[in-house]
Amino acid sequence: MADPVLTVSSEVRPDLRTTGICLTVALGSRTDPPELGGLTHLLEHLVMSAPLDGRSFSARTEWLGGSVNAHTGLEEQQFYARVRAEDADAVIALLLRAAFAPDLSDAAVTAESAVVLRELAASAADPNEVVQDAVLAALFHGHPLGRPVGGTPAGIRAANPDAVRAHHATRFLGAPAHLAVVGPHPPVLPRGGPAVTPLGSTAPHITPEPLPPLVAGPVRWPEDFAWVCLGARSPGAGDPRRPGHDVLAALLGSSPSSLLYRRLREELGLGYAFEAWDRGYTEAGAWRVLAGAGEGDGAQVVDVVRDLLADLAGRGPADEDLDAARRGLQMRLLVDSEDPLEAARSLGVRTRAGTAPWSAEEQQAAIRAVTAEDVAAAARAVCAGLITVVRPEGRPR
Repeated sequence: MADPVLTVSSEVRPDLRTTGICLTVALGSRTDPPELGGLTHLLEHLVMSAPLDGRSFSARTEWLGGSVNAHTGLEEQQFYARVRAEDADAVIALLLRAAFAPDLSDAAVTAESAVVLRELAASAADPNEVVQDAVLAALFHGHPLGRPVGGTPAGIRAANPDAVRAHHATRFLGAPAHLAVVGPHPPVLPRGGPAVTPLGSTAPHITPEPLPPLVAGPVRWPEDFAWVCLGARSPGAGDPRRPGHDVLAALLGSSPSSLLYRRLREELGLGYAFEAWDRGYTEAGAWRVLAGAGEGDGAQVVDVVRDLLADLAGRGPADEDLDAARRGLQMRLLVDSEDPLEAARSLGVRTRAGTAPWSAEEQQAAIRAVTAEDVAAAARAVCAGLITVVRPEGRPR
C-alpha cells in the first residue's frame, strides 16, 4: 500500500462565514485499466458514500447543513464541500478519512456499482453528454485521453471489490493530492492523518503517451434535434499558448458579446444552446464548441463555426471583440476567486493537485497579454485539425 502524499494550501478571508474545502487527487479516468473503464469513477462514489461509523461523508456533512459533491475528470478527482466556518475542521477530518481510509467492503462496492450503472444509463440517454465523450474518442482514438470519463457498463461490472481495493491502495494513495481550504480561519488538520509535504515538492505521476492520428468519421445528421460538437487538439497543460486558445473559445462562446452568439443567434436564429471551452491535459488539450442544432440546421451551424474560425485565423479578432473576450474571461476568474468553494476547486485543478504553481492573478495577467495574433495562431491550429461529431446520429445516406 502506498503512502499518501498531501500538499495543503489555505486562503484566510476574515469576512467569510463559510469555508470552501476541496481535495484534488491526480487520478482520473485515463489511469483505468482498459478492461475496467470506470474504476476511478466508482472509487469517487465510494469515497462520498461509503459509511463512516454508520453515515457517509456526504450524509454527515449535509447533516451539519453543508453541501458536498465530487467529480472525476480525465486526470483528476475532486471531493469538495462548503460548510459553516465552525464546522470546517471536523469536515476536513471526515473528508481525509473518507478519501484515504474508506470502507471498501464487498457490500459497499456492490451497492455503489449498481448506482454507477444507473448513472451511466442516464448519461447514455442524453445526447448532450454522449457527444462530448464521442469527440474526445475521435480526437484521441485509442489513447487514454479518449476513454469515457465515467467508464463503461462492462468496466463497472468487471470491477470487483478486490480490483477496487487494489486501485485505491496503489493508484489512489500513490497519486499526488492537494487540500485547498478557503475560509475565515486557517485549517487545523487532524492528528494521525496523511503526512503533509510542501507545495511543489511532488511531480505529476502521469506518463505521457504518443498521440495517435486523428480519426474523423462521417457526419450523419439525424432528422430531429441533435447536439453537434466541433473539436480540435490544443496545447497541453502548462503550455504558454493556452491563453490564446482560451480567448478563442470565449470569442465563440455563449455570451451575447461573442462572435458566434451574434452570428448564430442574432443574425441567423439557428442557435439557442451553445458554448465553447478548452481543457489542457498532459500530452495535449481539447478545444471544443458544443451546439444544439434543430432539424436540418446542423450543417449550417457547422459552416458558421468553421467560417468564423477561418476569419479569425486570417485576420484575428477586432480590437473590441478581443477586449470583450479577455474581459469576460477575467470576470469569470474574479467570480470564481470570490466564491470560497470555487476558489478552492480552482486551486486544486490549476495546480494539478499541488504539483504546479498557479495563481488567479497570474492567470489574469496571461489573459490580458493575449494579442490578436495569438488568437489568430490558435484559430489556425484549430482549423488544421477540426473534426465534427453529432449525436444522436442519423442513418447512413
